[in-house]
Amino acid sequence: MTAGVNTIIYPVKDLDRAKALFKALLGTDPYADEPYYVSFKDAGQDVGLDPNGHAKGMTGPVPYWHVDDIRTTLAALLEAGAEALQDVHDVGGGRLIASVKDADGNLVGLLQDATS
Repeated sequence: MTAGVNTIIYPVKDLDRAKALFKALLGTDPYADEPYYVSFKDAGQDVGLDPNGHAKGMTGPVPYWHVDDIRTTLAALLEAGAEALQDVHDVGGGRLIASVKDADGNLVGLLQDATS
Protein backbone atom coordinates (compact mmCIF):
# COMPACT_ATOMS: atom_id res chain seq x y z
CA MET A 1 0.00 0.00 0.00
CA THR A 2 1.19 3.52 -0.73
CA ALA A 3 0.42 6.93 0.70
CA GLY A 4 1.10 8.46 -2.70
CA VAL A 5 3.95 10.56 -3.99
CA ASN A 6 4.81 12.96 -1.19
CA THR A 7 8.47 13.54 -1.95
CA ILE A 8 10.23 14.67 -5.11
CA ILE A 9 14.01 14.87 -5.23
CA TYR A 10 15.86 16.93 -7.82
CA PRO A 11 19.48 16.22 -8.71
CA VAL A 12 21.29 19.57 -8.76
CA LYS A 13 24.77 20.67 -9.81
CA ASP A 14 24.79 24.00 -7.96
CA LEU A 15 23.09 23.59 -4.59
CA ASP A 16 23.13 27.31 -3.74
CA ARG A 17 21.47 28.31 -7.03
CA ALA A 18 18.89 25.53 -6.76
CA LYS A 19 18.14 26.50 -3.15
CA ALA A 20 17.59 30.13 -4.18
CA LEU A 21 15.26 29.06 -7.01
CA PHE A 22 13.09 26.83 -4.80
CA LYS A 23 13.08 29.41 -2.01
CA ALA A 24 11.69 31.93 -4.52
CA LEU A 25 9.17 29.43 -5.91
CA LEU A 26 7.89 28.16 -2.56
CA GLY A 27 8.26 31.38 -0.58
CA THR A 28 9.86 29.61 2.37
CA ASP A 29 13.24 28.62 3.75
CA PRO A 30 14.31 24.97 3.67
CA TYR A 31 13.63 22.93 6.80
CA ALA A 32 16.76 20.83 6.21
CA ASP A 33 19.84 22.59 4.88
CA GLU A 34 23.01 20.52 4.72
CA PRO A 35 25.85 20.44 2.17
CA TYR A 36 24.68 16.97 1.06
CA TYR A 37 20.89 17.62 0.95
CA VAL A 38 18.40 20.49 1.17
CA SER A 39 14.67 19.98 1.70
CA PHE A 40 11.64 22.21 1.57
CA LYS A 41 8.08 21.44 2.62
CA ASP A 42 5.11 23.03 0.87
CA ALA A 43 1.45 21.98 0.93
CA GLY A 44 2.37 18.60 2.43
CA GLN A 45 4.95 17.96 -0.29
CA ASP A 46 8.66 17.44 0.41
CA VAL A 47 10.96 18.87 -2.26
CA GLY A 48 14.55 17.72 -1.93
CA LEU A 49 17.71 18.94 -3.65
CA ASP A 50 20.51 16.38 -3.96
CA PRO A 51 23.91 17.69 -5.12
CA ASN A 52 25.06 14.07 -5.53
CA GLY A 53 22.00 12.97 -7.47
CA HIS A 54 23.62 12.94 -10.91
CA ALA A 55 26.42 10.70 -9.60
CA LYS A 56 23.72 8.31 -8.30
CA GLY A 57 22.19 8.00 -11.77
CA MET A 58 19.40 10.54 -11.35
CA THR A 59 18.67 12.08 -14.76
CA GLY A 60 15.88 14.35 -13.55
CA PRO A 61 13.41 14.71 -10.68
CA VAL A 62 12.55 11.44 -8.96
CA PRO A 63 9.11 10.93 -7.40
CA TYR A 64 9.26 8.99 -4.17
CA TRP A 65 6.24 6.85 -3.36
CA HIS A 66 5.66 6.58 0.38
CA VAL A 67 5.07 2.91 1.16
CA ASP A 68 4.26 0.82 4.23
CA ASP A 69 6.79 -1.96 3.51
CA ILE A 70 9.69 -0.86 1.34
CA ARG A 71 11.33 -4.29 1.04
CA THR A 72 8.12 -6.00 -0.09
CA THR A 73 7.33 -3.20 -2.53
CA LEU A 74 10.88 -3.24 -3.94
CA ALA A 75 10.73 -7.02 -4.41
CA ALA A 76 7.38 -6.71 -6.22
CA LEU A 77 8.77 -4.03 -8.57
CA LEU A 78 11.84 -6.13 -9.36
CA GLU A 79 9.61 -9.15 -10.01
CA ALA A 80 7.55 -6.98 -12.38
CA GLY A 81 10.67 -6.17 -14.42
CA ALA A 82 12.11 -3.05 -12.80
CA GLU A 83 15.89 -2.65 -12.61
CA ALA A 84 17.37 -1.93 -9.18
CA LEU A 85 19.26 1.35 -8.96
CA GLN A 86 19.58 1.87 -5.22
CA ASP A 87 18.95 -0.85 -2.66
CA VAL A 88 17.11 -0.09 0.57
CA HIS A 89 19.17 2.06 2.90
CA ASP A 90 18.61 4.34 5.88
CA VAL A 91 19.08 8.04 5.17
CA GLY A 92 18.70 9.03 8.82
CA GLY A 93 16.16 8.78 11.57
CA GLY A 94 14.95 5.40 10.37
CA ARG A 95 13.77 6.76 7.00
CA LEU A 96 14.44 4.15 4.33
CA ILE A 97 14.73 4.81 0.60
CA ALA A 98 15.33 2.74 -2.52
CA SER A 99 14.95 3.35 -6.25
CA VAL A 100 14.38 1.43 -9.47
CA LYS A 101 14.22 2.11 -13.18
CA ASP A 102 11.23 0.93 -15.19
CA ALA A 103 11.39 -0.57 -18.69
CA ASP A 104 11.21 2.92 -20.23
CA GLY A 105 14.08 4.29 -18.13
CA ASN A 106 11.86 6.25 -15.72
CA LEU A 107 13.13 6.44 -12.16
CA VAL A 108 10.80 5.42 -9.34
CA GLY A 109 11.73 6.09 -5.74
CA LEU A 110 10.38 4.33 -2.66
CA LEU A 111 10.34 5.84 0.81
CA GLN A 112 9.35 4.31 4.14
CA ASP A 113 9.31 6.47 7.24
CA ALA A 114 10.35 5.04 10.58
CA THR A 115 6.75 5.19 11.78
CA SER A 116 5.46 3.14 8.83
